[in-house]
Amino acid sequence: MAWNEPGGSNDKDSWGGGRSGGGSSPDFDEILNKIKDRFGGGGGISGGLGFLLIGVVVLWLLTGIYIVDPAERGVELRFGKYTTTTGPGPHWHLPYPIERVEIVNVDRIQNLEIGYRSGSGRFSGSVYGESLMLTEDENIIDTRFAVQYKIKSAKDYLFNLVYPDITLREVTESAVRDIVGKSKMDFVLTEGRAEIADRAKTLIQSIMDNYGSGLLVTSVNMQDAQPPEQVQNSFDDVVKAREDKQKFINQAEAYQNDILPKARGKAARIVAEANAYREQVVAKAEGEASRFSQILQEYTQAPEVTRERMYLETMEQVLGRTGKLIMDKSENNLMLMPLDKMLSGTGISSNSSSGNVEKIAPRRLPGVKREVERRARNLREGR
Repeated sequence: MAWNEPGGSNDKDSWGGGRSGGGSSPDFDEILNKIKDRFGGGGGISGGLGFLLIGVVVLWLLTGIYIVDPAERGVELRFGKYTTTTGPGPHWHLPYPIERVEIVNVDRIQNLEIGYRSGSGRFSGSVYGESLMLTEDENIIDTRFAVQYKIKSAKDYLFNLVYPDITLREVTESAVRDIVGKSKMDFVLTEGRAEIADRAKTLIQSIMDNYGSGLLVTSVNMQDAQPPEQVQNSFDDVVKAREDKQKFINQAEAYQNDILPKARGKAARIVAEANAYREQVVAKAEGEASRFSQILQEYTQAPEVTRERMYLETMEQVLGRTGKLIMDKSENNLMLMPLDKMLSGTGISSNSSSGNVEKIAPRRLPGVKREVERRARNLREGR
């Protein structure tokens, strides 16, 4: 009768021994001794097979030991089902085929190329099926993107998607096409590169998180963006024309910045000079008007005297700015005397007929000068 059949003895265990201590389990040495007795009691050959079986079991148990590096994570599977994720260090799991471990590197940065392939693989160059995209203004451009990513969740990376890396490629291409399709061609080719890359990174990460991919997008870079080869020359002409336009605008602004301050300064100087001239003319006119009023007052009191005085003053002003000659004709000789030089003390007389030049004696000049001054004084005093 078997040991566990109903009605059997309750003081026997599976190894043929009785339970001791009120049902306590036997110790490990006792179990090993019973194994030896069971497999080694039949002779030398049977004993050797027993020890060999024990060694195989021990080696099988040792295969469950594994070590996880700092940059890795261990994912334990029991009959293919996820059980736990282990961190860096030594670990043990039930050996295969009961459990197995998937080691995943979570720190390694991986590269993804959209629109081109680098020379490290089987194929290098442009991939037009990925790179040619349509912009909002219905132009076609050739773009190339480089995506860097790593694994942030080993469990999600292994179990949520069948091919997470391929999914990331498809999501990246779709996201980039969506963003480029909502942008103008000039924006994509010029100042919009950094903005498009940032928007693409955000959109790609959002989609991959919704899929539960376990991937983290670290960077998205637009490697290149240009028109297709078929229209490259025409586009270069357009770019050159745009650059020439900007150059001419800059030159015009530089000339404007140079000429306008000069013109404003010259205009300000002319205005200042005009204001000064106006003040001068107004002041002179006011002075002349005041003098005329004073003369008019004097004229009303003594018209004849005032008229004579004004005449002499006018003649004095006129003759003071011109050379004066005294002509004296006696017999056949014509005497010319420069009055201005005579008043200064020297004089020259010339005979127009004979060409003789005589020096006028200085002693005659003071008398002439006194006579002129006397007559002028009498006129001023009204006598």
